[in-house]
Amino acid sequence: MFENLSNRIEKALHTLRGKGTITDINVAETVKEVRKALLDADVSYPIAKEFTDRVKAEALGRNVITSVEPGQLMVKIVHEELTKLMGSEAADINLKGSPAVVLIAGLQGSGKTTFSAKLANHLRTKRGKSVMLVAGDVYRPAAISQLQTLGEQIGVPVFTEPGNTDPVDIARKAIAEARLRQTAVVIVDTAGRLAVDEQMMDEIARLKQTLNPQETLFVVDSMTGQDAVNTAKAFNERIDYDGVVLTKLDGDTRGGAALTIRYTVDKPIKFVGIGEKMEALDVFHPDRMANRILGMGDVVSLVERAQEQYDEAEARKIQKRLIHNEYNFEDFLAQIAQIKKMGNIKDLVGMLPGINKIAKDVEISDDAFKPIESIIGSMTPYERRNPSCLNGSRKQRIANGSGRSIQEVNRLLKQFDETRRLMRQVSTGKLPSRGKMPNLGKRR
Repeated sequence: MFENLSNRIEKALHTLRGKGTITDINVAETVKEVRKALLDADVSYPIAKEFTDRVKAEALGRNVITSVEPGQLMVKIVHEELTKLMGSEAADINLKGSPAVVLIAGLQGSGKTTFSAKLANHLRTKRGKSVMLVAGDVYRPAAISQLQTLGEQIGVPVFTEPGNTDPVDIARKAIAEARLRQTAVVIVDTAGRLAVDEQMMDEIARLKQTLNPQETLFVVDSMTGQDAVNTAKAFNERIDYDGVVLTKLDGDTRGGAALTIRYTVDKPIKFVGIGEKMEALDVFHPDRMANRILGMGDVVSLVERAQEQYDEAEARKIQKRLIHNEYNFEDFLAQIAQIKKMGNIKDLVGMLPGINKIAKDVEISDDAFKPIESIIGSMTPYERRNPSCLNGSRKQRIANGSGRSIQEVNRLLKQFDETRRLMRQVSTGKLPSRGKMPNLGKRR
């Protein structure tokens, strides 16, 4: 996410920090490089120029040239201006009403149906709301079945009316059904449409006028760059939506849409899609995104994700098992599953400050746990619960069954034993001395 932009801006600011003397010329050169980085990220020239002009004015106004730490002050100014550009503060979704109606609009292929299900899952699991999804895309043959599949996956009912080709009528009936069921939120998925298609634009305008939704969200594919911003503007002029959703932000996006859509349409970015899983949806925080763009990580979001998956009762059980030296591969697998629920591994690594520099040339795959899982999966239940029983013949059988080498099996067992020993010492408060710390991440 924003890898190229982050590297370019960081390089520009690093150049300033490396100067022995800071002058007007140094500052101007740095600002020029920042502007180039923004343009390369598909930010329009007028916005990039206005942004860097503000950075330069702030830098000179705060006497960066005479500052003790000019480089750090410039980073602070760029961070502040990036945050302002993206909206300053996180914007909440309006869920007032009985039921609250959320209308989803956007282009074809922008990810509306998947986002609708993700939002339903988010509101159900994190906000404790009862939710109903409405299949209002009557034009795409697979849209209704796709929404039904996703609804079943997350445990949310989907309202459909086979044979009815009027999305307004379908949505009205769904809201009436939701009132009978006392459902808190109704999310209406709609067909994708082009801004130049007058008939389809009339339909979405009619949907909004008839349903009078508490929240209208415009879903945009962030990988389309500046085109996404132009489309968002056209849609906003027609239906005056309440907020923007950026999908596929984990993809090969240059970031122009995320940076400038708020500035262009004066509507907040409320959510960002960061993967295919139903849990891969984040509330958009401009300050945290600015942190990540500037290579500062996003520890707050990382902690929040960890807390969402944290099971206090399970943690106490594992601690007890560690103290009694009973921690086994079944516990280990359960903890891997919790980590995987937090999101894709590369995204998690990117949230750690400074790690993007170290890991930028390292391929980090979501399949990183697969070798471990395949080895443990080839063990019998008895072996998973009793790692000490794994002798030579058992290891060979596990290696054959998992398709891994005997060396990989031995390496996992050794690392598991070292990890278990360290975790037990942490749990009992008996940390090893510095010279006796186990080498957990050693590569072979």
